[in-house]
Amino acid sequence: MAKLKLGSIPDDKLVKLAVELPAAVHRDLLAYAEALARETGQPKAEPSKLVAPMLARFMATDRAFAKARRKTHVEGDG
Repeated sequence: MAKLKLGSIPDDKLVKLAVELPAAVHRDLLAYAEALARETGQPKAEPSKLVAPMLARFMATDRAFAKARRKTHVEGDG
C-alpha cells in the first residue's frame, strides 16, 4: 500500500468548528481512519480528528494559496 499523506494525529489545543459533510465524504473519512490506523499502528481516530490535519496538509501543498498568502503578508507589511 502507498504511504498515506497524513501521519499520526497530534493531540493539540482545539477550536470547535461545526461543519456539515456529505455522507460519501463521511464514509471516506471512516475508511481513511481505518487505513491510517493500520499504517501507524495507532487506534482508529474519529473522522472529526482527521479533518484539521487534512485541511492543513491541503493548504500547505496548495501553491496558489501559498503565493496569495505571501502576497498578502508582503502588502500588509508595507
